[in-house]
Amino acid sequence: MLLCLDSSAVASAALVTGGGEVLGSFASPDTRSHAEVLAPAVRALLADRGLTGADLGGILVGTGPGPFTGLRAGIATARALAFAWDLPLHGLMSLEAVAQDAAGAARAAGHDEFLVLTDARRKEVYWARFALAEDGPRPVGGPGVAAAGQLPELPAYGRGAGLYADRLARPVAEFAEAQPTASSLGLAAVRRAARGEALSPDTTPLYLRESDAKVPGPRKRASA
Repeated sequence: MLLCLDSSAVASAALVTGGGEVLGSFASPDTRSHAEVLAPAVRALLADRGLTGADLGGILVGTGPGPFTGLRAGIATARALAFAWDLPLHGLMSLEAVAQDAAGAARAAGHDEFLVLTDARRKEVYWARFALAEDGPRPVGGPGVAAAGQLPELPAYGRGAGLYADRLARPVAEFAEAQPTASSLGLAAVRRAARGEALSPDTTPLYLRESDAKVPGPRKRASA
């Protein structure tokens, strides 16, 4: 059983079994409270099932791409819990969660390749390109950050596609609000494991650009 966390967009947590069952999930759309809501959400998820950290097989966290502050909150929480409970820690690109959700619709529409886009602000999107194989979507390009109009002319899924539909060749309207969630991230990880891929221990955050916060320079000397 995996405890899954993602804070690349919304703050979310989920318990996902190795068989692909979501036992419980939490998501908050408030992007200003990631650090405050994740730990209580994990506590509630475990308590609802009568579980403790000792019952888990590992922790999975979305590594982004995403904004600096929100993304850091989820990864820091995952690292702290993995250390405290002595559990294996795994990282997975957050955009794979949206690809997991979109796979069925993409297959039905005949989309062999598609893009997943989330909001990067500054009139840009975080994006990745996926190829749809028999066993589900596989990343084949990205992740990156760019203006929507600079991306390949492929079907585009996710909230980033909804925000900039007028600048994309093939936005998919039904997924215009789709964002990464911990439950879908966990299902993507289960799918990877089913095809024999080991989960990565790398939880390095995919910021893709520098933080807006800057270290202040030296104070100017006051003139006499």
